[in-house]
Amino acid sequence: MKFTVVITTAPYGHERAYSALRFALTSLLEGIDVNIFLIEDGVYLAKKSQNPSEFPNYMEYLKNCIESGAVVKACGPCCRARGLSEEDLIDGVILGTMHDLVDFVKESDKVVTF
Repeated sequence: MKFTVVITTAPYGHERAYSALRFALTSLLEGIDVNIFLIEDGVYLAKKSQNPSEFPNYMEYLKNCIESGAVVKACGPCCRARGLSEEDLIDGVILGTMHDLVDFVKESDKVVTF
């Protein structure tokens, strides 16, 4: 089984991104393959050097997803619109396009959007 998790919200403004990452990690722990597509403000999840003092570090959750086998792509046009380049993103996150999102959806059994 394979899930695609689409994350549209920035970290720390809402809990949706946190819930999405927890969902992805739990799915991976249960042996489900996971694709994660970061789009719109969700691309900020992959930004290097996050160090929030009073919140869980969402970047670390994303790294854990990657280490557990998730394929993670960030919308390239969304990154550029927000001044982010591939060098600004953590290792393991690939810049992608809508074609990549379509491919993720086509190959998945379920798609969840946060």
